[in-house]
Amino acid sequence: MSAMFRSFANVNYRIWFAGALVSNIGGWMQSTAQDWVVLTELTNNDAAAMGATMALQFGPPLVLVSLTGWAADRFDRRRILLVTQSLLLLLAVAVGVLLLIDVMTLPMMFCFAAGFGVVNAFDAPARQAFVSDVVSTGDTSNAVALNSASFNMARMIGPAVGGLLIVAIGSGWVFIANAATFLAMLVALLVMRRSQLAPRLKNRSRGGLAAGFRYVWARSDLRVVFVTVFLIGAFGMNFPIFASTMALEFGAGADGYGVLSSILAIGSLTGALLAARRDRARVRVVVLAAGGFGVFAFVSASMPTYPAYAVTLMFTGFTIVTLLTTANGYVQTTTDPALRGRVLALYMAVIMGSTPVGAPIAGWVADAFGPRTAIMLGGAAGLVACAIGVMWMLTSGRLHRDENRRFLMTIDETRPIDVIDPVEFSDEAAATTPIRTAKKD
Repeated sequence: MSAMFRSFANVNYRIWFAGALVSNIGGWMQSTAQDWVVLTELTNNDAAAMGATMALQFGPPLVLVSLTGWAADRFDRRRILLVTQSLLLLLAVAVGVLLLIDVMTLPMMFCFAAGFGVVNAFDAPARQAFVSDVVSTGDTSNAVALNSASFNMARMIGPAVGGLLIVAIGSGWVFIANAATFLAMLVALLVMRRSQLAPRLKNRSRGGLAAGFRYVWARSDLRVVFVTVFLIGAFGMNFPIFASTMALEFGAGADGYGVLSSILAIGSLTGALLAARRDRARVRVVVLAAGGFGVFAFVSASMPTYPAYAVTLMFTGFTIVTLLTTANGYVQTTTDPALRGRVLALYMAVIMGSTPVGAPIAGWVADAFGPRTAIMLGGAAGLVACAIGVMWMLTSGRLHRDENRRFLMTIDETRPIDVIDPVEFSDEAAATTPIRTAKKD
C-alpha cells in the first residue's frame, strides 16, 4: 500500500473512514440546505441573518471549551461519539419535520443552530482525538490528512446533491436524508474491533483546560498555528456567505450555489491528498498556505463571471485545506498525549469559535459593500497570518543557512520541545509520546 494510504492497512480505520464519508456527505447536504433556507426562505436574501446562524452554530465550541476538552480526555471517546452522533440525528429529524409542515421560523432556526453547535462542541474534539486511538502514532498525521480527504470528497458530492434535492423535493427532506446518513457513523462505531483500539491513558493531570492552555502558550510554534487558524477561521472561511451571495450576484439559484461548494471541494480534496503524502506536518506549510489563500481570495473577488469565479474556488479550496490539514496534523503529532484532548479542544474552539467573530462581520460587509469586499477581507486576513508566520520564523532562531548549500536557507522544525513530565501521567503515555523526553534517574 502506498504511503499516501498507509492508514488503510488498519481495519478499524477503514471502517471509520467509510462511516465518516457517508455521514459527511449528509452533513454537507444539510449545511447547504440550512444556508439556503435562512437566506431565501426565512429571510429576503439577508446575509447578516445567515452570519448570525453560523455564529450560533459555531459559538458553543468556544463557550464550552473547558468542558469539551476535559470530556475528550476523561471519557471513552467512542462512547462520546455514539451519544453525540445520535443527538445530531435527532436534531436533523426535528428540523426536517418542522420545515416539511411549514412552521419553521428564523428564531426557531437560530435555536436549532445553537443546538447543533452545543452537540458538535463535544463531538469535534472527541472525533479529532479518536483518530489517535484508531491508528498508531506514526500514522496519525496520515490519518488526519485522509480524514480531510474524506471530508472534502463529501464536500464535492454533498452540496451539489443538496442543491439539486432542494429544487427537486424541498429543503425539509434534505435534513431527513442527513439524519439517515448518521446511521453509517453509528454502525461504524459499533462494529469497530475494540480490542485493536489504543488503550486509554491514565490521565492524572488535574490542570483541566488551564493545563492545555499553558502548554500551548509555552510553545511559540503552536501559538503561531493557533493565531493563523483563528484569522483564517474568522475572516476567510465564511464560504457559505461568500458563495451564496456571489451565486445570487451572478443570477444562480440553489443548484448554482451547491455547484460552487462542490467546485471548492475539488481543490480541497487535492490539498488533503497531497498532505497525506507528506511524512509529517510542518509549520512552514501552514504559513505558506495562509499567504496563498490571501492571494487567491483577492483573485476570486475580481472575477467577472460565474465560471471564472468557480475556477478560482479550486485554488482557494486547495490552500485552505492544505493549511487546516497540516495545522491539525501538527497539533496532534507534536502534543503531549496526556493533554491531547484538551489541546485539540482549544484548537477546535479557535477554528470553530472564530466563526461567531467573523461570520457576522462578513455578513454585514457583504450586505453593506457587496460580497466581493467580504471576500477581500478574508484575503487580507490570510496575508496578515502569513506575515505573522514569516516574522516568527525570522525571529525564533529556526531559520538558518543550509549546511550543504551555500545560498539556501532552511527552517529547523525539530528543535527540542518541553513537555509535561511523564511522571504526571502514565508509563503508557511516556512510551507513546511522539516527542522524546529524557528519563529521570
